[in-house]
This record gives sequence, structure tokens and C-alpha cells, in this order.
Amino acid sequence: MLLQRRPWMIVSVATAFMSAVLLAAQDVRKSTGRSNDAGGKTAWGEPDLQGIWGLETDIPLQRSDEYAGKETLTDEERAQIDKQRAAASYFDNRGRGGVGAGQGQASQPYDDLFLSRKKSGKRTSLIVEPRDGKIPPPTSEAVKRRDALRAFQLALLQPTDACKNGEASCAGGKYGPASPLRFQMPPYYSTGNLSRAFNPEDRSLRERCFQGRLPDLGLIPYGYFLQLVQSPQTVSIFYDTGQGEMWQRVIPVDGTPHLPSHIRQWNGDSRGHWEGKTLVVDVTNFTAKADFQGSRENLHLIERWARTDANTLEYTVTMEDPTTWTRPWTAVQEYKKQSDRDNKIYHEPRCHEGNYAMASLLRGAREEEKAFAEGKGPDPATIAR
Repeated sequence: MLLQRRPWMIVSVATAFMSAVLLAAQDVRKSTGRSNDAGGKTAWGEPDLQGIWGLETDIPLQRSDEYAGKETLTDEERAQIDKQRAAASYFDNRGRGGVGAGQGQASQPYDDLFLSRKKSGKRTSLIVEPRDGKIPPPTSEAVKRRDALRAFQLALLQPTDACKNGEASCAGGKYGPASPLRFQMPPYYSTGNLSRAFNPEDRSLRERCFQGRLPDLGLIPYGYFLQLVQSPQTVSIFYDTGQGEMWQRVIPVDGTPHLPSHIRQWNGDSRGHWEGKTLVVDVTNFTAKADFQGSRENLHLIERWARTDANTLEYTVTMEDPTTWTRPWTAVQEYKKQSDRDNKIYHEPRCHEGNYAMASLLRGAREEEKAFAEGKGPDPATIAR
């Protein structure tokens, strides 16, 4: 997370790899000097994109039907949206047995206190192409993948109260006996929750601290910052996202080719080059375990990073996958310059190390299985998770 620097704060040690990149870049700056904040050039002649950048406005990925045909909002419309956001609660536990239940007012659970509320941006969608501001229709292949995975999820849910009571999580399913699919692998790698806890991979990416991924448009409602550091042959981007779900990427800009196609990575393989003042990054080689809006190993990104003024970094990304969407689509996000002097980024990921809920969930599931085997508890298959 991005924190104001205080004398009594203890600065944690970053990962060895990231530290090496940052220290190397700092040594270059000390020995050669750095360009000014107007966005000039580095000492070795490349456009200077370095610094800490943050999201200060909230723009939805897709344009709502309410604003069909309308690309930008008026100041009055933005003010009204901000007023509505300020008054709303992310979560309302009234009547659900949660904190504040039965008190006659909306509760303020943990998440509601720690999630970010940003002002509305000018545009009605991050998507700029197609012009309607919406993700293109899925291909028939993508629909089959989606439906197969959903059918598997529903099969595991069918003996639970979620289906018995007609809850939203069971939409499209029906109540019935436990399915033999409970002990099988899903048809595709699951990035959402399955109604079981045999191992961590039955749980969602959020529960597993894996929300950070490419393309990262900062869509989750937490604090979100980037730190860019350059050296003569690489550009390093550190993503400060979620609740301690930091991650980083190092982009070669020296003309080296992509990795062989059989080598697949969670965030793909990035290769960059400069076109004028713009850093252009080609990203391929995603793993089939990744999932961005239904796209997996065939996802191909073209990213463009450029400073539009001294305090604005524009990120444009085009997504292409002929097995998932009927056409490519493009989104634009803008980041604002943050003070390098007043802010400090903690680089080591902390979410997983503090994720006691995951260990407790798995331990609790084993205890439920043990109790059922001894005739002392319900069938674990009937418990919605």
C-alpha cells in the first residue's frame, strides 16, 4: 500500500530481485542525473516515465446502458454520481446475521472501511473501442468454456442450501443430491470459488491473493498505485494493488525476442520498444490458468505507455483473442503523478503471508469431513462455500 512516510516507520526489505532493479536505477540517476518532472528524457535518451503513479478517479470498464452513445459526463453528472457513492455502503449486512444485524441501520463491516472511494472520472467507460464502450460479444468457443465451468460449479452447489433456498449463487441450477463431479477436476482451471475446499485451488483468486494480473486496469476497489523505474535496457513496473497483493514485471526494451511459445507465465511474456515518446509493449505467452474476461492462454496484449503532460501517465491497452471475442477491443486508463518525496511504497507482497483465513478454511473443511465420517456432522457436500 502507499503510505505517508513517517520517522517512526520501519521500512521493510523488498524482494531481492526488485531491490536490485531499483538500486541499479538509482545508481544511474546518481551518476548521470535525472530529467525534470516535465517528462523529458532519461540520461541515456529514452522518454522518462519514472515515478509513483496513482488512480484518482473511478471509471467503469464498460459503459452502462444509461449512458448509451454518451462518451463523457458533465460536471453536474459527475457531482451527482459522487454524492451517491459517498452515501452508499459497499456491503449491507442487515438481516444477514453479520455485524450490525438487527440494529436497524446499515453496518460498517471491515471491507466497507478499507475499500477505496474515488471521484467519478469524465469518461463513461474505460473502453474506447468499440465506440459503444462495451466488450465485444464472445465467440461460440468462449461461451462453451463459460457454460462448462458454470455447469461444474452448479453441480457442486446443488445439494446445498444455496440451491434449496434459490439463492443468487445457484442461478441456473437446481436442488438435488450430491454430484459425483464433486471429486473430479473442473473442465477448465477455476479462478472462482468452487463449493468445496479440498485444496487452495478450489478457492477464488481473490481468496488466494492472486487478484493482480495483466491487463491490470486497477478495477478492484482498493488503493492502487504503480511505480515505474527505468534502466538502459529495461522498464520495471511495480503494481501496488489490493491488500498487500503487490507484484512486479520487468520489460526488456533491448530487442530480445519473446520466450518460446511452450513457456507460459501467469502474466505473460512482455517485450517492449519505443515509438517516439511512447513505450509499446507486446505481451504473449499467457498460461491457461490465467483468466481475463474469459480469455486465457490465447490472450494477446498491445500496451502503450506515454506521459501526456508532467502529471499524467496514459495507459492504452488493446486486447485480442479470436477464441474469446469476436473482435479486438481497447481501454484507456490515466494515472496521476504522486510525490516521490512524501510517499513510500512497500515492495514485498504481504497478502498471502497474512492470509490466515485460507489455512483456517482448509483446516475447518478437514474437521467437517472427520465429523461426518464419525456420524457427528452433516455431509460436507451439503455445505455451500
